[in-house]
Amino acid sequence: MNSVRVFFVGGLTSYRALFGWLSPWVFIPSLVVAPVFQILLFVYIGRSAQLESDEFYVIGNAIQYASIPCLFAMTQTIAGERFQQTLGYILISPARRLPLFVGRALPVMLNGFFTAAVALVVGGAIVGIDIPTSAYAPIAFVTLVCAFSCTGLGMVNAGLGFVVRENAVLSNIMFGVLLVFSGSNVPIDQLPGWMQAVSEVIPFTHGIEAARDLADGEPFSQVAGLVGTEALIGVVYGILGYSLIRAMEVVSRHRATLEVA
Repeated sequence: MNSVRVFFVGGLTSYRALFGWLSPWVFIPSLVVAPVFQILLFVYIGRSAQLESDEFYVIGNAIQYASIPCLFAMTQTIAGERFQQTLGYILISPARRLPLFVGRALPVMLNGFFTAAVALVVGGAIVGIDIPTSAYAPIAFVTLVCAFSCTGLGMVNAGLGFVVRENAVLSNIMFGVLLVFSGSNVPIDQLPGWMQAVSEVIPFTHGIEAARDLADGEPFSQVAGLVGTEALIGVVYGILGYSLIRAMEVVSRHRATLEVA
């Protein structure tokens, strides 16, 4: 019972602390307005170059922008505690590590889903894409799976937060890699072979493809394999991230970097 409380209450408290020292309005421009502008940027580039359809860019960029909360917020749940010099108090608590850290991932994942969903709806309405009504629920589910997958990658970055002084740079690099390699703006089959190989093992690639197929009228049964692969990638990154968090906890103690900000 205590672990369940740590999972839900501890995770929610940690998430609220991310915005505790800022005005709530910071959330609006960074996680609601910014993704819409990214969508518009690539839509108009695509129109000017006469490449892919508006739908291609709206779906790709909306889902990919979930990486902002999934990477930055997940990382900050560790790095923020370290900066405030409260990480040590958390680590000496009797709470089990699994619910303590995985519980912090749940609100981050939901934040990523919310960001992507709002961007998809608003961006799609602005440029006027037509998605079948029957595809809304399946696309929402795929978006949630993509947020789960990227949150797993965020946990990997969070593990590095024990020993790396500044994680924001690494988070930006990861965001850029996902933007280029996930197929959000360039079809995967048009990328060089080595880039296609990377695309297969990172979040969003399979989810974005599945969402586009659903928007084109494909039934969910036709994309179930893609969605399953996306979920599996999230599980692998989540396990790797949690293992890295535990390992870096030990390393940070030996290197005396636990409270270095």
